[in-house]
Amino acid sequence: MVLKILGLALAVIGGLVSILFWIPGVIDKKRLKEILGSRYPVIYFVYFTNGPFLLFIGLLLILFLGGK
Repeated sequence: MVLKILGLALAVIGGLVSILFWIPGVIDKKRLKEILGSRYPVIYFVYFTNGPFLLFIGLLLILFLGGK
């Protein structure tokens, strides 16, 4: 039961980060590019580890490790 709740929380957080990252106007990507310069691709690494990866881990917990 605890793993299902943890999986659900991770899936919701990962989904929310994914949605917020791609909605125009929520994150000003042009401004981030100005601030970070050549380190701008780091944003996509942070997005991937906090968006789709959390969603994936959450779904794995719910489906395979959650039990009955």
